[in-house]
Amino acid sequence: MKISMQLRYDNDIVGAASQVAELERAGLDLIWVPEAYGYDAPSFMGYLAARTERIGIGSGILSVFSRTPALLAMTAAGVDALSGGRCHLGLGSSGPQVVEGFHGVPYAAPVTRTRETIEVMRAFLRRDKAVDYSGRCVRLPLSADQGSGLGIAMKMLTPPVRPSVPVWVAALGPKNVRMVAETADGWLPMFFVPEWSGRTWGQALRDGAVARDPRLGPLQISAGGLLAIGPDAARARELARSQLALFIGSMGAPSHNYYYNLVSRYGYAREAETIQRLFLSGDKAAAAAAVPPALLEATTICGTESYVKDRIDAYREAGVTHLQIVPVPQDGESEASVVGRLKDLVD
Repeated sequence: MKISMQLRYDNDIVGAASQVAELERAGLDLIWVPEAYGYDAPSFMGYLAARTERIGIGSGILSVFSRTPALLAMTAAGVDALSGGRCHLGLGSSGPQVVEGFHGVPYAAPVTRTRETIEVMRAFLRRDKAVDYSGRCVRLPLSADQGSGLGIAMKMLTPPVRPSVPVWVAALGPKNVRMVAETADGWLPMFFVPEWSGRTWGQALRDGAVARDPRLGPLQISAGGLLAIGPDAARARELARSQLALFIGSMGAPSHNYYYNLVSRYGYAREAETIQRLFLSGDKAAAAAAVPPALLEATTICGTESYVKDRIDAYREAGVTHLQIVPVPQDGESEASVVGRLKDLVD
């Protein structure tokens, strides 16, 4: 099992790069660079490539609505070249609030668009022939009734370091997870609980695996949660309350919230409704307090070394290949030292 984490830069992206180099020395295997509607991820991924030597550098995530498949292939090839073959391309559909409100693009057929984006992007990276593709969402080249009629099928100009840059997809809904299990190299599920994953996504994962190209190899999974190790570390999980309340309460429109729906499928539909109602009314503290203790513990990894080791085993048994953490240092620790301790437990 490898260790991954999402970068937290709080606007100081230059300082964060130094921290990534320290985490790399401590044993971190993969860093995910976030992108929402602030700084773009690829610029910083290229900067990290110059500041690090071994660590994998992933986008976590790029919306398939904000870039064409060709541009995504160019980005993957560029970061892979700068990093010496360390790029991981994390994709997702985001949601209608950001896609339509920030990018001004209709949020339509997200699962189909993601599938077609992966297919076209991989075709560009293979560079074995000009890309001619006719899908529901992606068509290359455009016909006369869609554009000028002057477009021609093309290949990417520069050969990539690897024609098979790993493609990861953030997905929570059953249809999207099935598509991921069929087509992607890796899966990025948020608030993944090993003991509940089978009943939540088991059928979707099995259905996707049946149609999966064997050349892709087994599906990789990067999942985990807030991590603290020590006799008093269980108290650290309280730090995750506000994040759970934020995502359940307002990450998406009330009628279109992946995290609300996930927690409901976990068996907390009534609690999710309460959290969302309180959060949207402006009472964020009450929304955080309404997060059930069992859900809080299930989505975090906080406790003694033996407790953490048991949780690692549970994630491994559920198929997680990259334990994705948010390290919370205890007395005298740094984030790098927490990663180092986890590395010993994982190994």
